[in-house]
Amino acid sequence: MTTLKIANLDGKPEIFHSIQGEGKNMGQPSVFIRTSLCNLHCIWCDTDYTWNWEKTRFTHVKDEDPTYKKYEMDKMIISLTLEEIYSEVAKSGCKNIVLTGGEPMMQLEELSALIQFFNTKADDYFFEIETNGTLVPDATFEGLIHQYNVSPKLANSNNPKKLREKADAYNYFSTNEKAVFKFVISSENDLTEVLEICQNYKIPNQKVYLMPEGTNPEALKKKQQWLIEVCKKYQFHYTDRLHVHIYGDKRGV
Repeated sequence: MTTLKIANLDGKPEIFHSIQGEGKNMGQPSVFIRTSLCNLHCIWCDTDYTWNWEKTRFTHVKDEDPTYKKYEMDKMIISLTLEEIYSEVAKSGCKNIVLTGGEPMMQLEELSALIQFFNTKADDYFFEIETNGTLVPDATFEGLIHQYNVSPKLANSNNPKKLREKADAYNYFSTNEKAVFKFVISSENDLTEVLEICQNYKIPNQKVYLMPEGTNPEALKKKQQWLIEVCKKYQFHYTDRLHVHIYGDKRGV
């Protein structure tokens, strides 16, 4: 029986009906399925409960908080069958599904089975996946997914370059009509790195979305004007973090 490892949110699987807050489909009502596990370990990650397990050596900005502890892996993962996931999603009646994480492509075979299962229930589901762009999908998944939201991690993530920048994957997505790229920008140093990545991997400007870094509306607003001018200069798309403006820095919304 096929099961997926789903993030645990207060004792329940983190599957929730909200709006897509970022990127190409910003504002689109969507159901989010947050998978557990990740192959990167971003120091500022806001979903660290999907990978920052006990007895690992990974660092996080929250380490300075004496109340912060690494997570017990067994307690932060809920394994669900395809039917159980479908039953949870179907409650909303929403047909736009966002596969997120963690890094959902670590469970590629299971996600393909999930999409195929949903397609037996209706033929108008739309699936988009949030990925860090380090893993290349197989032919089965490529034939099923509708959109890749590729979010390459920069030096500010504290991941070594050899882990975060995979040439075969970047080249795959740069020429894939289903893929868009979203970069989180905190400073001008980040922009320099983005421009270098786009040049090295021939990523078309119309595929690129720049998003300000921030977990509250005030932090986002401080970067908006500068970043919008950058987008105008390079013909990039600007994207905000709409869910942060609406809900604040909360899980499951």
